[in-house]
Amino acid sequence: MAATITATYTPEDDDWTVTVTGPEETLTGKAPGIIAARDRADQLVEKLAGGAKATVVHLLNGSALEFTHAYMSARLTRPEEAEAPAEEEQPEDSSKTELQEAIDDADGGGVFTELGEAIAPQRQETSDPVEAKPPVASA
Repeated sequence: MAATITATYTPEDDDWTVTVTGPEETLTGKAPGIIAARDRADQLVEKLAGGAKATVVHLLNGSALEFTHAYMSARLTRPEEAEAPAEEEQPEDSSKTELQEAIDDADGGGVFTELGEAIAPQRQETSDPVEAKPPVASA
């Protein structure tokens, strides 16, 4: 039978402490951020389970839902990018390739090959109505 293991996460400033509790032992680890803490929990679970099958419940403030929300939010959030300098402040790059120049000069956009040919121009949206057809029933 699979052992049940509980991983409890506690935020401490920018770091996280994860406590993994099995049937006979408890292990603790620290990590910078919830994603790294989840990885650390996997390592601790492996030590506790010793290769045996285990069911792991991850908890934040006693709630698996709260942990899942925090973890998925961290996984799906893009890191903030540094603001690029204004266009007039950017130095002129004299090493632009023909490809980059073709992309910069293109009116229709799209994807370009190294030869600068458009292989996927942008679609044009229209306001023409589209008539929906009923589904065909099968017997």
